[in-house]
Amino acid sequence: MNALPPSRTGASAIGVVVVSYRSAATLGTCLRHLLAAHDVERVVVVDNASDDESCAIVERLAEGEPRLSLVRNRHNRGFGAACNQGATALSQPWLAFVNPDAYVEAQTLSRLVEHARARPGAGLLGVELVGEDGAIDPSSRRADPSLRDLLLRFGRRDDLYLGRDPAAPTLQPVDAVSGALMLLPAVLFVRLGGFDEGYRLHAEDLDLCRRVRQAGYEVLVANDLRVTHVRGVSSRRRPFFVEWHKHRGMWRYFRRFEAATVPAWQHPLIWLALWAHFLAAVLRRLVAR
Repeated sequence: MNALPPSRTGASAIGVVVVSYRSAATLGTCLRHLLAAHDVERVVVVDNASDDESCAIVERLAEGEPRLSLVRNRHNRGFGAACNQGATALSQPWLAFVNPDAYVEAQTLSRLVEHARARPGAGLLGVELVGEDGAIDPSSRRADPSLRDLLLRFGRRDDLYLGRDPAAPTLQPVDAVSGALMLLPAVLFVRLGGFDEGYRLHAEDLDLCRRVRQAGYEVLVANDLRVTHVRGVSSRRRPFFVEWHKHRGMWRYFRRFEAATVPAWQHPLIWLALWAHFLAAVLRRLVAR
């Protein structure tokens, strides 16, 4: 049996959910980093019916490692539903969601817990994500999206990037962090009802961050912590599926948070513009191929 990494107190114990789908290229590395991380007591992998070696990788690592377990779904339930499913298997006071293409360092998650416990009102925390080339992922620090404004300006997701605040060397309040790595108190996650399972892929992280803030808590990015995020390993194999659910998710987000502030006569125009944008995105991918 492997020895547990250093843990200071049960109050800092962390349970981690990793949702996998065709993630064999990065999943093993991700899990080895998590199992070596301080204060991580459980790691649950929820696999959404992968047809690659993802499950086999988890099973091999789980041999002699009681902290790691695998849940196999017969069908792809979507990211948010799988996250909720994994969270029900955990009893630790802190809950982290980590993408299978994100590699945490030994102290990343424990430091996040320290930050949260030291800051009254901290709700959900993320880190600065960087690609393998060291470039900062704009999803690390995001503003709330306005679907109407993005479509009017022909905007991109990167336009929501807030940038690093030099006056906040440790914790920077933001509207949203990336779902590639999120940490929050388990009791808050339960109080909010978890992820909205109506989003199948994309925008569920924006939704959860917004509801955290609506509940009176801060969403924060730890500017002193970096995590390598390979980004989109599984989605590269199914670009049209991803684009469909990305646009569908943005419409759901619009209806939930923005529609009440937009004149009703504009709603069908925004819907048409959104799906025209989807067709353009699909065409770009076809040309790229």
